[in-house]
Amino acid sequence: MTATIPNLPSLYDPFSTEAKWQKFWEDNQVYKADPNKGGEPYCIVIPPPNVTGSLHMGHAFESALIDTLVRYHRMQGRNTLWLPGTDHASIAVHSMLEKQLKTEGKTRYELGREKFLERAWQWKAESEGTILNQLRRLGVSVDWSRERFTLDEGLSKAVVEAFTRLYEEGLIYRGEYLVNWCPASQSAVSDVEVENQEVNGNLWHFRYPLTDGSGFVEVATTRPETMLGDTAVAVNPNDDRYKHLIGKTVTLPILQREIPIIGDEFVDPTFGTGCVKITPAHDLNDFDMGKRHNLPLINIMNKDGTLNANAGEFQGQDRFVARKNVVSRLEADGFLVKIEDYKHTVPYSDRGKVPIEPLLSTQWFVKIRPLADNTLEFLDQQASPRFVPQSWTKVYRDWLVKLNDWCISRQLWWGHRIPAWYAVSETDGQITDNTPFVVAKSETEAWEKAQAQFGENVKLEQDPDVLDTWFSSGLWPFSTLGWPEQTQDLATYYPTTTLVTGFDIIFFWVARMTMMAGHFTGQMPFQTVYIHGLVLDEKGQKMGKSKGNGIDPLLLIDKYGTDALRYTLIREVAGAGQNIRLEYDRKKDESASVEASRNFTNKLWNAARFVMMNLDGQTPQQLGNPVATELSDHWILSRYHQVVKQTTNYIDNYGLGEAAKGLYEFIWGDFCDQYIELVKSRLQTDADPTSRRVAQQTLAYVLEGILKLLHPFMPHITEEIWQTLTQQPVDSSQTLALQFYPQVDANLIDPALEEQFELLIGTIRTIRNLRAEADIKPGIKVTANLQTESENEREILTAGQSYIKDLAKVETLTITDKQKSQAVAVKKPQRSLKTIGLIIVAIVFGRLGLAVGYAIDDIPIIGTFFELVGFGYTAWFISQNLLTAQARLRLWSRFFSQRELEQPQESENAIAGVIGTIQVLIPLSGVVDIEAVRAKLEKSLSKAEAEVQSLSTRLNNPSFVDRARADVVQGAREALAEAQKQAEILRDRLKGLM
Repeated sequence: MTATIPNLPSLYDPFSTEAKWQKFWEDNQVYKADPNKGGEPYCIVIPPPNVTGSLHMGHAFESALIDTLVRYHRMQGRNTLWLPGTDHASIAVHSMLEKQLKTEGKTRYELGREKFLERAWQWKAESEGTILNQLRRLGVSVDWSRERFTLDEGLSKAVVEAFTRLYEEGLIYRGEYLVNWCPASQSAVSDVEVENQEVNGNLWHFRYPLTDGSGFVEVATTRPETMLGDTAVAVNPNDDRYKHLIGKTVTLPILQREIPIIGDEFVDPTFGTGCVKITPAHDLNDFDMGKRHNLPLINIMNKDGTLNANAGEFQGQDRFVARKNVVSRLEADGFLVKIEDYKHTVPYSDRGKVPIEPLLSTQWFVKIRPLADNTLEFLDQQASPRFVPQSWTKVYRDWLVKLNDWCISRQLWWGHRIPAWYAVSETDGQITDNTPFVVAKSETEAWEKAQAQFGENVKLEQDPDVLDTWFSSGLWPFSTLGWPEQTQDLATYYPTTTLVTGFDIIFFWVARMTMMAGHFTGQMPFQTVYIHGLVLDEKGQKMGKSKGNGIDPLLLIDKYGTDALRYTLIREVAGAGQNIRLEYDRKKDESASVEASRNFTNKLWNAARFVMMNLDGQTPQQLGNPVATELSDHWILSRYHQVVKQTTNYIDNYGLGEAAKGLYEFIWGDFCDQYIELVKSRLQTDADPTSRRVAQQTLAYVLEGILKLLHPFMPHITEEIWQTLTQQPVDSSQTLALQFYPQVDANLIDPALEEQFELLIGTIRTIRNLRAEADIKPGIKVTANLQTESENEREILTAGQSYIKDLAKVETLTITDKQKSQAVAVKKPQRSLKTIGLIIVAIVFGRLGLAVGYAIDDIPIIGTFFELVGFGYTAWFISQNLLTAQARLRLWSRFFSQRELEQPQESENAIAGVIGTIQVLIPLSGVVDIEAVRAKLEKSLSKAEAEVQSLSTRLNNPSFVDRARADVVQGAREALAEAQKQAEILRDRLKGLM
């Protein structure tokens, strides 16, 4: 009975394949974690994407990295959990909803808080699936049963617990402080939500008259409108120019307010005039100086960025309109001295995209130093967490040292509402800066506390503000596992194993998580922080909406498949933490690098089809493990286990890019291009049965191992091939994702053999390249002479000569000692003597032959017959022995020793190449049209030299180098280097054409 041979379609279709296995994995809950399963845990919590978001290249890159790690450790047998979820993104959602309301002619205040939140939850329900479904398309192996949202009930409970504990411990307080205010979102923002941008602005110089009429001082500022809130002028007490003025007063222009001149060492005497205006309510440095000198705080700004009543005649004007009007008034009053162009840094709101305004405001703050100092102890005493790359440890530490108190209140409605209730009955029904409050875990608890403190008739109102999104995100590693409850998940999977995140979020998120975790759990939330770089565009620039240079990962997935994109992003990583550059043609929406990965999937697919068609319908398990009998079997098994060792080591040390590249080289080069070609003859039905069986076993064993090694990088195609190779039933729940990752068999690794076989492969490659250079047709077999001084190399080449003949299409192969060949080449006199002797013998025998011939010629009929025979033999002898170089070589070999014939005559046309210390010679006479080959090479060389001349002239032109864009100049330099290299190669080929 003939076995059924498993069949793969002739072409790989990534789109149907990927969708099929994504559904299979999810339907069968392949990635559902079980805390009771046992085994060493491995846990990663997803960096939660914003619920407002859609997949961008950063998500795709980060998800590919995480999924590779998670799949690898799952296949290592660890109890693995990758926990998914999304962040509520307070500012982003709030801004989006307010824009919607604006188009409807409404405000959130007209709608009311309850209706506004109803719309927010409705929008979340409709849009949340977008980013999650896109993550599914990436094939992420998350446990969807544990999906979390930062505003869900469990996480909200954790947030309230954290807030109340910190408040009761004196680590959260409410107070007036200068905060970063975003007029666009009308909310406070944290320091890490501020993006500093360098802008071209102005530096305005004004005169402030001394009140005693003895003169004036000159001040300089980049924000003229804030002078309306000035409460002092400061100078450095060591500045001899102004020492005598300290203690005097000036009269503030426009508002005619008398303000003091103070001395403070913070003042930089070299900035501007050395005199600085002090506005404590609108500048952080001025605020600190104001506290030192007990200066009044005058706020001139409304929360929407307009000026208030303290600004006098400029009340109600936008801050930038007021700036122009204040300058005009000062100029009209004679106080403007000059205006200078000035490039400086302006802080912008990361969310609102407008310049932030330092604003005096009553907010909620976390007292950060106790938390940061505790986290520093973990870092300094336990080296926890560990950063990869290690260089980020110092950056992280420096950040913790410099942290100021954290403003955690936001003037928004979407988010975790602050669990504080104000006794408004104590302040005429209004929440003021002085209204007493209680902090509680619930409204019921708040009433109990308030009534005990203020009486039964107390009236309460909850704080309208919400918490900074990063407050809840800071709890993410343990709140998602059930904290503050002591759940089984928390006991099993916490602390998590690895955090994978970009360096641009280390301050936003990583430090917050470590501080919160250290305080609430007494442990760091993760053992290792793997910092990855950014995905740069084709020009090496950071992608961003403002630049319009983003690349849609879904577009590339639709064109090339998920596996191809994932593999490309990982393979491009040159080292942990490094940025990667993605090739992209914006006109065609194509990527050469992703296309190369797609071609890799096709290569693997076709190789798998060939293997399965030659296994007689048997699975790897039915065939059994191979016991190598031939050199090529030993070699591929050694290479395979070497790659297992290499890949495991790379992934364990976060060298994911190196692991991906190593697998590519092994699969494409060693397995597909070499081993499969080497064993084809052994797979024929008439081949030796034992050799054929070993070849089948080896092919099946290595192919299945390859699928397992590659699965974390390319999960879909490897699953499809594995299911067919192992002949899993249609209703089977078996999956490659849960198979054990290959283990190294050190006994099968033979570095010396690999080195020897590499010599053979290199020799084959060199002969193939020479054939291509000489345009030798594929069907023609050639003569090849391999020369090396190394006896070891000659032994290796001799042992593998059958492989060289088969794969390089060589008919006659000679392996010689190069040194002896060269020595023999100078023995021409000796060869001449033998030749002369041979000629003399030939003459003697010729004379005898003639005598016999004359005698026979006298016999009738017989003489004529012998003449005909002699003529025919002569023609045959010449055609067989004299017309070609190879024929003449065979003729001479009957008379001379092999050693004397090892070296082809230098006058003979041949093409030469070198692999290591081996010289490869292929005679061309009678094989190709030598003059045509020479002409072709000369034509190509002329073209390359012309290109070199043109590019050199261009780059030697200062006008081009100085005026052209940097990328254009660099492109010309790269093209010149390539043309020079090409010309050098062509010259070498012409020299080799002897």
